Amino acid sequence: MKRVTGIGGIFFKSADPKALSAWYKNHLGLDVTDWGGALFHWGGEGSEPGTTVWSPFAQDTNYMQPSSAAFMINYRVENLDELLAVLKGEGCNVVDKTESSEQGKFGWVIDPEGNKIELWEPPKGQ
Repeated sequence: MKRVTGIGGIFFKSADPKALSAWYKNHLGLDVTDWGGALFHWGGEGSEPGTTVWSPFAQDTNYMQPSSAAFMINYRVENLDELLAVLKGEGCNVVDKTESSEQGKFGWVIDPEGNKIELWEPPKGQ
């Protein structure tokens, strides 16, 4: 079974996400969208198409809890349910919750240092 197949997103806390996004757009050329993040599309010969999301979050976001870290990495996976079951069987701290939407399926695991890691099974072709 494949586990992680790529980076799906990089999320981090910011004191002023709007201003920070503007700085990255103006100085580093990120194509910041209306929702404040940027999308990096990839794929090519021999590679599945995909997207990596870059997105600052408000400093007071609860999205990364229970971690106290100021960031969260989102990893792409092929079969979220199977991977979460394997991780539980290996004794990992798997968050007992998943979410599904038009963006795909999401689950979470806490690493040994307390960082919340997001696992994402994107819809086919994304």
